[in-house]
Amino acid sequence: MSRTPFIGGNFKCTGTAATLTALVQEFNTNIAGKGYDGCDIVVAPATPYIGLVKGVVRREIGVAAQNCIAKSGAFTGEMSAEQVKDLGLEYVILGHSERRHIFGETHAVISDKVRACLDMGLTVIFCIGETLQEREQNRTAEVCDEQLQSGLTGVPLAMWDKIVIAYEPVWAIGTGKVATPAQAQETIAAVRSWIATKISAPTAASTRIIYGGSVNAKNCASLWAQPDIDGFLVGGASTKPEFVDIVKATTVPKSK
Repeated sequence: MSRTPFIGGNFKCTGTAATLTALVQEFNTNIAGKGYDGCDIVVAPATPYIGLVKGVVRREIGVAAQNCIAKSGAFTGEMSAEQVKDLGLEYVILGHSERRHIFGETHAVISDKVRACLDMGLTVIFCIGETLQEREQNRTAEVCDEQLQSGLTGVPLAMWDKIVIAYEPVWAIGTGKVATPAQAQETIAAVRSWIATKISAPTAASTRIIYGGSVNAKNCASLWAQPDIDGFLVGGASTKPEFVDIVKATTVPKSK
């Protein structure tokens, strides 16, 4: 089954109004209207810059929130799923390893966020991945299965078209290390198998599963060539002009 490529640029807590404006204008010039209509391209600025980026970026490029909470209310410093929707955004990143390991978000918290965002009609970029210690202990499949089970098993079948899964090994995020194409393919194929077993075979065939973890212009082509990798969630390289080259890589047909 042919799946629409998905490229997400996670700017994280970086940039200023001036640098982000210049970056997005570069994307407008080199991505929007350049024949990438067959690829969903999304950028995720830090919360204070969502309005700025949304006002500058061309409509061919979507804008995502980097995070949110499930409920509106007395949660100083947070942004709710309802507010993400109210801002006119279509996407939100949830379950990122930095939320899990630095901010201590539990499976239950992430699961509540997923359902709240889906109820708002948002597309969830759902992140999973293992630490280096867990990989060395041969627990990659176990860890990913646990994260999938806790976060997605309650998702109604009709809502699965609003799920994009991002496999991001923690040991490859911001480290310069990257999973080999074979490692990434093996894990992503296992994720697709999990969906087929736990949800349905048609859902597994249609769900987009992307790779994140030190993706850049030099390594993206070999990763993209893998049959089960449907795109990327890009960190540091998304704040550089080379993001355009990563988008271009997805125009190359995959080998049969």
